[in-house]
Amino acid sequence: MRILLQQKETGFYFRDIDSWVRNTSEAMDFVSSTAAIDFCITNKLPGMQLVLKFADQKYDIVLPVQPTPERREQPTGESA
Repeated sequence: MRILLQQKETGFYFRDIDSWVRNTSEAMDFVSSTAAIDFCITNKLPGMQLVLKFADQKYDIVLPVQPTPERREQPTGESA
């Protein structure tokens, strides 16, 4: 199984920074789905989906990568 990132809008797969390809064989294979999702978050890549690519295409799984909301610092709970 290969773990790929795909732009939902264009259908292109991530190969390298500023490099997207149509052919899955040229795409970067991430070591884990967590690494691929973390990459999207770190690089603020919108509109992405995770593609779990199997030898037999009928088993491929496509999952949306949801953007995470900005985290705000929580109050410390200290009283005046």
